[in-house]
Amino acid sequence: MGKTYERIDGRLRSFIEEQPMFFTATAPLAGDGTINLSPKGLRGCLAVVDDRTVAYLDFAGSNAETIAHLRENGRITLMWCAFSGPPNIVRVHGRGEPVFRDDPRWAGLFRLFPDVDASVHGLRAIVVVHAELIRDTCGYAVPLMTYEADRDLHGRRFAREDDASLSAYFAGKEHVATSIDGLPGLPLPLPPTPMV
Repeated sequence: MGKTYERIDGRLRSFIEEQPMFFTATAPLAGDGTINLSPKGLRGCLAVVDDRTVAYLDFAGSNAETIAHLRENGRITLMWCAFSGPPNIVRVHGRGEPVFRDDPRWAGLFRLFPDVDASVHGLRAIVVVHAELIRDTCGYAVPLMTYEADRDLHGRRFAREDDASLSAYFAGKEHVATSIDGLPGLPLPLPPTPMV
């Protein structure tokens, strides 16, 4: 039923790149810590960097659990489901890191996302994930659903923010600079958006 892969290429890469959404799962090291599971959408926000690495854009939101967990321990699982076509689930288990706006790698990584206008979404980090285990499973129980379009609500909400107002927005949120479990989250104030 399931198969393990050495690399993200061919049919597997095509499947990942074609999905309109994916999920991220992270957890703190503490046994009683809060596990985080997040849906990620917006066409073009994920890129396969090479056959063992993927990256995605981390946009403005009301918490930063994934960033906090990655800063503490780096563990992450990404999952894609086929909601149309043949049933399939793909998981990439690995180590991730948030690359923030003041990181020298920012410009090179941001070029991987040519179809996304980051100024509209309050881009705060690029998450880079290095695969340690790549697996697929059948997905027979995943429902068939039709993708209509990306919602425009996120872009409409955050397009009116500049760097200063976005930092103020994050500072006003309880779980952005610090996670639910008290781990360091998004470093504030945000560095200026790089000119790329």
